[in-house]
Amino acid sequence: MTTDWLSACLLGLGKLFLHPLLYVSIAYCLFIGYLRVKRERRDFNTKIYRKSMELRALFPQGVIWGLILSFLTLASGIVIPLAALIIVAAVTMIAVLTMNRRFVSPVYTMGVTFFILFFLYDRDIQLPIFQDAFNQLNQSVYPTLVILIGFLLIAEGFLIVSNGSKKISPQLEVSKRGQPIGVYVSQRIWLIPMFVMIPGGELPAPFEWYPVFSIGEVYLSPIVVPFLIGFKQKVHGTLPEQAIRAHGKKVGALGFVITAFAVISNWYPLLAIITVVLALLGREFLHYSQKVSDAKLPFYFSKSKLGVQILGVIPQSPADKMGLVKGEIISKINGIVVREEEELYRALQINRAHCKLEVIGNNEQIRFVQRALFDGEHYELGILFVDDQLKESGQAG
Repeated sequence: MTTDWLSACLLGLGKLFLHPLLYVSIAYCLFIGYLRVKRERRDFNTKIYRKSMELRALFPQGVIWGLILSFLTLASGIVIPLAALIIVAAVTMIAVLTMNRRFVSPVYTMGVTFFILFFLYDRDIQLPIFQDAFNQLNQSVYPTLVILIGFLLIAEGFLIVSNGSKKISPQLEVSKRGQPIGVYVSQRIWLIPMFVMIPGGELPAPFEWYPVFSIGEVYLSPIVVPFLIGFKQKVHGTLPEQAIRAHGKKVGALGFVITAFAVISNWYPLLAIITVVLALLGREFLHYSQKVSDAKLPFYFSKSKLGVQILGVIPQSPADKMGLVKGEIISKINGIVVREEEELYRALQINRAHCKLEVIGNNEQIRFVQRALFDGEHYELGILFVDDQLKESGQAG
């Protein structure tokens, strides 16, 4: 019995590499990276992060959450019909084609899947190739899908908090008053490979409570399915790390609430429909409330009377090695007051071998940073600024 289950799990793991979403997600991340680098070169005449940055964020934490959610779904005895998995994959493909990362959030892909299955249930609709899979649908699928929405929302919240604000590049825009400003847009795609049980096969339920949401003797098959989580958030009124982490915590809290309602819906099926609607409305509310609250704030990255504000720092550059970070303001260089980008470079050229910076930190405290400069580094510190005039291509320090 144990050997049969182990063999089935290994076979189910191998099916992950046959799933089209795995390869779609890789291509999608590479395309997002290409567009980002193109925009960085347009704004700053330089590449900030590699094109593969989004791809490298696709797997590591997603695999960890895949293991966590696999344990939760398997321990809970949740069984997902194959028809549901087919529709989720199709809906996710369509969401990817919209090129709007936030629509790849599981609350949208799984929510749409829920209502499609609700429409198809108990209807005489002929679907070639997948007809057998759809014939296995029953009402027990509804609470299982809602629980899965809750689990994936929790994972989304934690991923936003831990990874959503890492390595996001700035971009230049023009305010309604025609002033150049800096904004940050976080865009991420995470792939969560999860073990789920589907009806069918030759393996009996491993425990007495399996499956929780079905009636009668059911034979199961384990399979690893990739779920995509997309995220996009624009920030201009504060430091992006603060806004993105706060947003992620709210998404995670929504996930816990939806999971609690989903469990109760096992005994009250009508509550499953209400819960999915609440999940969709709740996620939309979080998105638009964050957007409105950020719009009410003054621009964080703009011209400063105190000095030259740092919009961003290129990794591994002299500025990065000096510990300079976004949002800080350089007020003096080698004792010379600087208010413009041109003044900053003129001050650097007075002493090309060494620079001492007076920096106003994000905590509004003054600190001093100094470093010996090698040949040419006074021209290429690696600091990104909000240019006085937003040109066709921006300028990198």
